[in-house]
Amino acid sequence: QVQLVESGGGLVQAGGSQRLSCLASGSMFSINSMGWYRQAPGKQRELVAHITRGSSAKYADSVKGRFTISRDNAKNTVYLQMNSLKPEDTAVYYCKAVIGFSIEGSGYWGQGTQVTVSS
Repeated sequence: QVQLVESGGGLVQAGGSQRLSCLASGSMFSINSMGWYRQAPGKQRELVAHITRGSSAKYADSVKGRFTISRDNAKNTVYLQMNSLKPEDTAVYYCKAVIGFSIEGSGYWGQGTQVTVSS
C-alpha cells in the first residue's frame, strides 16, 4: 500500500508562483512513475505532468513552459513548481503513484490540494 499526501495549495494571484509537494510512503518498489493531475469544477480530471524513475518528464500543452515537475527520491517527494499562474489553472491538484508503465494505468491517489488563482 502506498499513501500520498499533497501540500502547498492555496490562493495566489495571476502571474504568481506556487510549489506543490507530494510525500509518498509505503511500498514504493512497484512504482514506476509519479504524476500530477488536476480537476476543475464541471471538468474531467486531466493529466498535468508526470515523471519517471529516471526523471524523464512530460507536460500537458496547457502548462508546458510554466510548470516543472521534479522528484527527490531520498525524501520520497515529488514537486510541481507552478510559475506564471493563470485563473484557468484553478483546480484541485492530485498526486498519483503509478504501478505500471503507463501514467493512465493503475496506481494510488492522494487526497488533493486546492489551488485558486485570482485575476
